[in-house]
Amino acid sequence: MNRQLSLTLPSNPSLDALEPGKIAGELEICGTRVSIDCLNWPVEFPYRPLTVVTAAHSGTAVYLDFLVRCNYLRAENYTDNAPVSEDSCVEFFVAPDPSSPGDYFSIGINCIGAVRATFHSACGASRLCTAEELAGIRRYASVGKRPFREVEGSFIWSVTVAIPLSLLGLEYKGEPLAMKGNFNKCAALTSQPHYLSWAPIASEHPDFHRPEAFAPIVLQ
Repeated sequence: MNRQLSLTLPSNPSLDALEPGKIAGELEICGTRVSIDCLNWPVEFPYRPLTVVTAAHSGTAVYLDFLVRCNYLRAENYTDNAPVSEDSCVEFFVAPDPSSPGDYFSIGINCIGAVRATFHSACGASRLCTAEELAGIRRYASVGKRPFREVEGSFIWSVTVAIPLSLLGLEYKGEPLAMKGNFNKCAALTSQPHYLSWAPIASEHPDFHRPEAFAPIVLQ
């Protein structure tokens, strides 16, 4: 649990001009890839689906392409700000100010691209992002947008998102921009519920809302 992590996101302004379905291919060339493979609660939840995220930024947005291989696939939530963590879901938790990790966003995306985003403050208050704010998050899901009940098999799926820096209250000025955060993989109501993270989390039971576990992330 003492693994020291950091992530540097390279800059590629051309990402903004790409169609959503072509972003993943460009990220394969220019992005940085990490595994979301920390099995923090192996006794309760031993299942570990292969999950990686490839990341870069354009100067105006953070681009993330999540790739998952799993045995069950679920996408019952199809509207933004629905409880997408019940489904086959990936998450990006990010504190825009690394000196104040208690102020952070939790952004979850299920396998059909439905997004739930919440801002959490160090004082304990939280607010869901508005529909207008969420409309600014570009997303592309390899399995399409239609909801479906759980299916069993051998699946490889991906979801790509572009999160505006303005949503996070950030402005990139051409110099390294530091944040802190974590990437997660979950699927609470599937037949193989699981809770994985990129940076390790020290808690007795699954809890991604642990800003003390966030690792450095730098926009280069």
